[in-house]
Amino acid sequence: MRAYRLIAGMWVRSTMAYRASFAMTTFGNFAATFLDFVAIMLMFSRVDALGGYPLPEVAFLYGLSAISFGLADLVIGSMDRLGRRVRDGTLDTLLVRPAPVLAQVAADRFALRRLGRVTQGALVLGWSLTRVDIDWTVDRLLLMPVMVVSGCGIFCAVFVAGAAFQFVAQDASEVQNAFTYGGTTLLQYPPTVFAKELVRGVTFVLPLAFVNWLPATHVLGRPYPLGLPEWTAFTPPLVAVACGVLAGLAWRAGLRSYRSTGS
Repeated sequence: MRAYRLIAGMWVRSTMAYRASFAMTTFGNFAATFLDFVAIMLMFSRVDALGGYPLPEVAFLYGLSAISFGLADLVIGSMDRLGRRVRDGTLDTLLVRPAPVLAQVAADRFALRRLGRVTQGALVLGWSLTRVDIDWTVDRLLLMPVMVVSGCGIFCAVFVAGAAFQFVAQDASEVQNAFTYGGTTLLQYPPTVFAKELVRGVTFVLPLAFVNWLPATHVLGRPYPLGLPEWTAFTPPLVAVACGVLAGLAWRAGLRSYRSTGS
């Protein structure tokens, strides 16, 4: 963590040396991600509900997904550059430094502009909370921050596992993005609009459903996907820890298999 803070701090100081550029790129990130929600709003100009979910409830799912992914992308989003380092041999320079390779790769080119996605997701979530009719019990209140933190942890694990895969594939950043950026886009929509096979896949194989689908159904009082028991809504922290452990093992295995380019 110390190595990560030092490297990230260096990039933050570099970014803040050009404050106008930072402000413009952050706003650009905010505007670009907001277009995703504009597309959803355009859908609702033609329909009253999407998979049985009205616009405020879809916005609720969207906001949770955007915040969780945005935090993971901010903290560890540079992992998708690993394939490029493996191909050109620049990963060798990280191996000889007295700091963990994972911390160096994760903090490389730390970009504060990614806060634009988090801010946009928070605004959409805040708007949805003023529109949805939720019976705020203690468990539902506590589940809100748990969803965000656990969702961030699950996406971080996916980033690390995708990076580990690049040790083998070397040119697999787009494959990784399909599960990270593609995953957050998937979670912005209700599970009822997708085939049951896909819902099973993101529940039991790649457990992205624990980011927002399962806990959000409890908060919204909706039927659980696939008829799962109610207690599964409170398991995202356990799923995040399990995903983190598996991603860590995959990372260690990938790093051990690295043989450099020979150049």
